[in-house]
Amino acid sequence: MHAARRATSPAGRRSARLAALLLVPVVALGACASSDEPGVPLPDTETTDAADTTSDEGPLVIYSGRGEDLVAPLIEQFEEASGIETEVRYAGSAEQAQLLLTEGESSPGHVFLSQEAGALGLVGDAGLLTALPEDVLGSVPEAYVADDGTWVGITGRARVVAYDSEQVDEADVPDTVAEIIDPRWSGEIGVAPGNASFLAFVTALRLTEGEDGAAAWLEALAANDAATYEKNSAILEAVNTGEVQLGLINHYYWYSAAAEQGAENMRAQLKFGADGDVAALVNATGVGILGGGEGRADALAFVDYLLSEDGQTYFATTEFEYPLVPGIDGPEGVPPLDSLNGPEIDLSDLGTVVESAALVDEAGLTVG
Repeated sequence: MHAARRATSPAGRRSARLAALLLVPVVALGACASSDEPGVPLPDTETTDAADTTSDEGPLVIYSGRGEDLVAPLIEQFEEASGIETEVRYAGSAEQAQLLLTEGESSPGHVFLSQEAGALGLVGDAGLLTALPEDVLGSVPEAYVADDGTWVGITGRARVVAYDSEQVDEADVPDTVAEIIDPRWSGEIGVAPGNASFLAFVTALRLTEGEDGAAAWLEALAANDAATYEKNSAILEAVNTGEVQLGLINHYYWYSAAAEQGAENMRAQLKFGADGDVAALVNATGVGILGGGEGRADALAFVDYLLSEDGQTYFATTEFEYPLVPGIDGPEGVPPLDSLNGPEIDLSDLGTVVESAALVDEAGLTVG
């Protein structure tokens, strides 16, 4: 599917662009340097040097579906390293995707940074993302690249079940979607029905179990009186305090909390999903360049930075997420990415999140 991309060395043109970018002198007169500094490479050139220039106008506008507390430090590092000024607009990935669909081609955004692939697929399917260079797409394994080349994965995140170790034995913790809706967990499992990661999880269910199967699963979850929360972090806190016994979250929330509190002080523990089951889904954060960012060197430079060793290492060491660029060490203490065996689905097919949200609503799962 991407044979031509795989032949491109990840250390080729993308690395040359980024190296040239970091040679740009940063001019600071009480504020970040303008993005039209000389020396920023053009994104469509085969070879790049520090003498190239660009006509980018105004700051690079990033629509971030990732929280400000998570990515603001990394974006500041990018600004300092490149001299490129950014304007970041924060909201949930699902909300950002809907906003971009509403704005259409008139959106002021240049880049969409998403917490998962489904929101990127939704925006890409609407024709609002531009094709990325082959060397960018070839930076990560093919499984984490859009089929149409409009987005590239940045990090991996695994769906897991958090459980209260004071109330539940690990052997009893469900690790399949079928076990999660067992009546024994009535009133004891927390979910975030409006969260983009949960919607992607539901979309994966629709792909593997069909529309009727996914709807039946959601109805059973609702019938089990699942507790609903706005965010994964709130679910983890509820499990950690014994408010609920189980919670569906992404793996890195627990590792971040354990790094702050000490793993030995956590009531909440994790169980990874069974091989091949949707409970073991490995989704990807990712990035795409919007139509308004097409041809902007600063937009491509930002993508390059996220895929650089600095960018990948930041996510691994600060957020405990899986780097997707080969050769970058994974987060300490977390099971290796290649040891996780999720369902056989194409992440490019997760874009039908609107239909997934409709199923969630029909099941009556809302934040209460």
